[in-house]
Amino acid sequence: MIDRENHMAYAEGMEAIDSDLLEKVGAGLARYDYRRYKGGDVERALGREKLCIEDYGAILSPAAADYLEQLAARAAGETRKHFGNSVQLFTPLYIANYCENYCVYCGFNCWNRIHRGKLSLEEIEEELRAIAATGLREILLLTGESRRQSGVEYIGEAVELASRYFSTVGIEIYPLNTDEYAYLHGRGADFVCVYQETYNTDKYGQVHLQGPKRVYPYRFHAQERALLGGMRGVAFGALLGLDDFRKDAFAVGLHAYLLQQKYPHAEISFSTPRLRPYINNAANNANDVHERQLLQVILAYRLFMPFAGITISTRERAGFRDHVIGMAATKISAGVRVGVGGHQAEKKGDEQFEIADPRSVREVHQMIVGRGLQPVYTDYVRV
Repeated sequence: MIDRENHMAYAEGMEAIDSDLLEKVGAGLARYDYRRYKGGDVERALGREKLCIEDYGAILSPAAADYLEQLAARAAGETRKHFGNSVQLFTPLYIANYCENYCVYCGFNCWNRIHRGKLSLEEIEEELRAIAATGLREILLLTGESRRQSGVEYIGEAVELASRYFSTVGIEIYPLNTDEYAYLHGRGADFVCVYQETYNTDKYGQVHLQGPKRVYPYRFHAQERALLGGMRGVAFGALLGLDDFRKDAFAVGLHAYLLQQKYPHAEISFSTPRLRPYINNAANNANDVHERQLLQVILAYRLFMPFAGITISTRERAGFRDHVIGMAATKISAGVRVGVGGHQAEKKGDEQFEIADPRSVREVHQMIVGRGLQPVYTDYVRV
């Protein structure tokens, strides 16, 4: 039973691991006041070979807005140093959109009147076959957050099918316990994406009104449980525009940094989603997080954690996505559908949000080449 009064309380069946990361991130966020930084703080950060947490706070601050060109030049150098000129291509596949959560900002929320659907295993394989035919070798499987409609065994079967066609399989689903992550890893899952949405615990409770997602600490520790379950990589992100985007971005970086310190072998990546309109809510948009501010967040992630991957999604317009690959972003989606299915047959469920870049895999490939970069379809070989 979910405690409707206390969103910090675990529900029955949710695994609580022995970790102090939530307390550390919370304490760091409480101390972070981006208004106190000046230009000199940004310049000192740019002068360091390796940024500390204090430097990271400085380059996320409003004071750094006047240094975007310098930040971009430094980020481009770090990206080239650690990733060469390669840009990884992938696509998401939504296999279900049933959800038990009432998140006020999401098109999948349980009270939104949309067409719900779930792919059968035969339909999943049909979709996988069609996506693989485009040349892609990395896929991200997504569901709405419903254990009843999209159980762990169903997801495991989908993962196993995907591993037959793709060298890298990621999952973006509801948070799991360690043994469940181990089960999915055994079926072929490589990495896990979990976005905290906002690290402001009060705001988190205000926008997550119902369902398992309401439990803040269980979601917070999902990446660590995934690593304990054997996953080789985890992705972090906040839904920028849901709360103070600078503080949320700071917390995302701090969370990822501390987890990397604890698990040095883990592959860490970031995503930078902004609020987008969805069915029955055309006004849901991150109007206070403009592209220059989003760019600043992306550059800050790159400079603070140079080895981390950064994904730029189709929530952003084509011109912006083209601009940030090579400079800071290392992974880009293509041929995207955010409804259930739709790659091969008719879609079975409505979209989670409106995308801004509908280009095909071929079109994105040509864009990458045109910018003097190298499209990469696989960077991992199963043995």
